[in-house]
Amino acid sequence: MNAPETSNSSLVPALGAERPVVWPARHVHHLSNGLQVVLVEAHGVPRLTLELLVRSGNACTALSNPGLAEMTATVVRTGTAHRSRRQIEEDLRRIGGAVSTGAGADSSTLAADALAESAKPLVDLVAEIAREAVFPAGEFERERRQAIEALRLERVTPGFLAGERVRRQLFANHPYAVVSPSIEQVEAYRLEDLRAFYARHWSAANSLLVAVGDFSAARLLAEIERAFGAWPSGEIPTFDDPAIEASRGRRVHLVHLPGTNQARVVIANPAITRRHPDWIRLGVANAIFGGAFHSRLVANIREQKGYTYSPSSAVHALRRRGWFATQAAVRNEVVGPALAEMFYELDRMRTLPVAADELAEIQNYLAGVFSLGVATQDGLRGQLANLYLNELPEDYLETYRQRVRGVTASDVLEAARKWMDSPNALVVVVGDREHVATQAALFGEVTLWDASGNRIG
Repeated sequence: MNAPETSNSSLVPALGAERPVVWPARHVHHLSNGLQVVLVEAHGVPRLTLELLVRSGNACTALSNPGLAEMTATVVRTGTAHRSRRQIEEDLRRIGGAVSTGAGADSSTLAADALAESAKPLVDLVAEIAREAVFPAGEFERERRQAIEALRLERVTPGFLAGERVRRQLFANHPYAVVSPSIEQVEAYRLEDLRAFYARHWSAANSLLVAVGDFSAARLLAEIERAFGAWPSGEIPTFDDPAIEASRGRRVHLVHLPGTNQARVVIANPAITRRHPDWIRLGVANAIFGGAFHSRLVANIREQKGYTYSPSSAVHALRRRGWFATQAAVRNEVVGPALAEMFYELDRMRTLPVAADELAEIQNYLAGVFSLGVATQDGLRGQLANLYLNELPEDYLETYRQRVRGVTASDVLEAARKWMDSPNALVVVVGDREHVATQAALFGEVTLWDASGNRIG
C-alpha cells in the first residue's frame, strides 16, 4: 500500500538561527590636521579599498553655482602637480588599481582600490589628487562638453525629471531643491570656480578617509600620516540651511514630455534623516510597503494589476533633510488607476497594523540584505562612510539587525502615519499631457511644467 502524499509546504524546513556578523576591529583616528581616518582590516581578499570623503557637496553652491562640486570632483582626478591624466591612468594599471570621483548634495568623494601590496602608491596617489590637483584647462573643457551632453539626455529622461520636480517642490528655496545645473550654467563655469571650490572645501579638517582591506592598520596609518599629514587643516565651511514651510493638502505637478507612451508617477512626502529616532521604524515600514521586491506595492500593481514591472519606494536621506517617495513607470492609460492603488496601499499602511508573519518576513529580509551588504570590502566601506558622515552612534552597524528585529507592529503603524502622509502628499507625473493630464487631475489641481523646469500657463 502506497504511503499518502505529503504536502510540499510541510517539507519546507524552518529558518535556522541567524548567524552573527563577525565584525573586524575598527580603528578610528584623527590626524593633527583634523583628517578623520577609519581603518578596518579585512583579510579575505588581497586588495584594499579606500575612500576620501569631503564633507561638502553640490548643496554648498546650489543657489549660486549649481553642480559645481560635481564638476570639481570630475576634473580633480585629471592632473596633479606631478602627474598628467595619462600618467595617473598608467600608474593605476601598474598597481592593479582604479580611481573614481563624484559628488552628491552633501559630500564629494574620491574612491580608489588596488592590490593590497600596492597600499603605499595608492595612498600616495589619493593624497596627491586631494592636495595637489591642478585642473588642466583642456581637461576641464573636455569634461564640460561631456557634462552638457549628459544634461541634454537628462532632459528627456522621465526618472530624472520626476526626481528633479520632487526635490524642487519639497525643498522650495532650500539648497537641496537644486538637483542639477542647466546647460547655460555649465557653460558659464570658469576654471577659477573649480579651483576656488577645491581650495576652500577640499581640506583635511573637512574630510574623512575610510579604508577597508588586507592590510595592517598600524602600517597603513603610518603611510596615511606621511602622505596626508602636511595637508592644511583649512576651515570647515558653513551651510545655508533655511527652514522649509510644511505644505497642506495634495499637490499635483505634471511635467510635459511630448510623445511618450509611458509615464513616471511619484508620490512623495518630507521625511527624516538617518539620525532621527524613527529611521529604523520607517525603514521597516517602507520595506513592507514598497521597498522590497515582495512588498505590498509590488504584489498589487505589478503582480495583480500588471500596471508596471518595477514599482518601488524608498526613504531618501540627506544630511539635514529627507523624503519618502514611491514611484512607478506605467503605461499612459493606467496613470490614474496606478496612483489610486498606490494611495490605497499608503492608506492601508496608515490605518491597519501589519500582521505578525508579514512583519517577521520583512525583518528577516532586511537583516539578510544588511549582512550581504557588509560582506564585501566595498559594501563595508560604504556603510562606514554613511556612519561617520552622518555622525551615527559607534555601534550603529553592530546593533542594526537587533534594532530591526525590535520593531513592533505599533512602531510600523506610527511611522507610517507620521511619514507616509498621503493626505498631504506631493504627486508628480512625467508624461505627455494629452494622454495623462486628465488622469492626474483626479488627484488635485495640476500645475504644468516643461522638461526644462519652466512653468507652462
